[in-house]
This record gives sequence, structure tokens and C-alpha cells, in this order.
Amino acid sequence: MKQFLYKLSLIPALLEESNWTEKENSIVAEHFHSLQQLLKNNTLIMAGRTTNNDPSSFGIVVIQASSEDEAEKLMRNDPAVRNGIMTAELFPYQVALYNEEFTVKQTS
Repeated sequence: MKQFLYKLSLIPALLEESNWTEKENSIVAEHFHSLQQLLKNNTLIMAGRTTNNDPSSFGIVVIQASSEDEAEKLMRNDPAVRNGIMTAELFPYQVALYNEEFTVKQTS
């Protein structure tokens, strides 16, 4: 298995909190649920986002896949990307070091 990172960025209109509707909130919930499923399937290595809300903010998703094509498909099927509220860019990636002490377990 190979590792990949995809970088997510909100579309510019959604950097302003007042532009969010229930539709966008629902898509983000679906995005999070999708990441949880990838975690359960041992595809997701980690995911997170910067906490600033300006044009420099971004999220990352680190996954493992058998090929770049498979990783591209996973990225394109991310609900936030598929529904156009986030843009995404894929990179080949390799985890060099990992500290299990900082692992946060998500439940639901």
C-alpha cells in the first residue's frame, strides 16, 4: 500500500461564517462520517484541519491506497469535494515518524 495526502480548502465564499446554510453543515457532517468510515476500513491514517478561518486555512487527509488512481478516486468521492464546498489537491506522501501518544480517538 502507498500513502497519499490530500489537502482540502474551503471555497472562498464559505470563509465567511454568515454564508453557511444547513446544506453546507450537512455536507460537512457527511464528510466527517465518510472519514470515519475510511478510518474503520483502515484506509485513513489521519485527518485534521488548521483552526484559523482565513484564506490560508486548510485541512489534510492522509490515506493509504494501492495506487494513485485509487487515492484520486477516494479524494474525489469525499462528500465535501464531490459537493463543491471544498477543493482538493492530491500528493504522494510517506509518514516518517508517528507519535501514538497524540492520537485522538473519535467515537460515534
